[in-house]
Amino acid sequence: MNDFSINSIINIGILTCSDRASRGVYDDESGAAIAQTLKEYLKTPFEALYSLIPDEQSVIEAELKRLTDIEHCCLIVTTGGTGPALRDVTPEATEAVCEKMLPGFGEQMRAASLQYVPTAILSRQTAGIRGHSLIVNLPGKPKSIRECLEAIFPAVPYCIDLIGGPYLETNEAVIKVFRPKA
Repeated sequence: MNDFSINSIINIGILTCSDRASRGVYDDESGAAIAQTLKEYLKTPFEALYSLIPDEQSVIEAELKRLTDIEHCCLIVTTGGTGPALRDVTPEATEAVCEKMLPGFGEQMRAASLQYVPTAILSRQTAGIRGHSLIVNLPGKPKSIRECLEAIFPAVPYCIDLIGGPYLETNEAVIKVFRPKA
């Protein structure tokens, strides 16, 4: 049984993983880009639960568990930590807390990003499921975030349906999602 009620506002986690942004070296534009894109995409009312943390695998794992197990977010979108640098550990943290991985999300995001930049092959975006929550790892640049969300979001609401999450209604004028006909 899940914790989603038809009349309740759903929770969506937005998690920025960045050493420098978490220290205040620069503003977190990536988390804001996720929130703005989701506001455009979703008609279903939601509350964005935002966190800004350093690139520490144990800290990322703990925050993903909190957002899934305590806050009951049906969707958690992370940004940052998906590259090949030593401190980029978001995919490892995601895999450590998920029961199932969904590699097709990462494949689709890289394919979309390759249309704009050849270094997209260096990105390690992925997605996975923990309980009734879908966790999606996005890159750290606002432009790339929008490109990647546009590429994968048509599958997100149906995935959340399949894992027992709430029904997400989207703004069809902005993004068209796919659900099989009943």
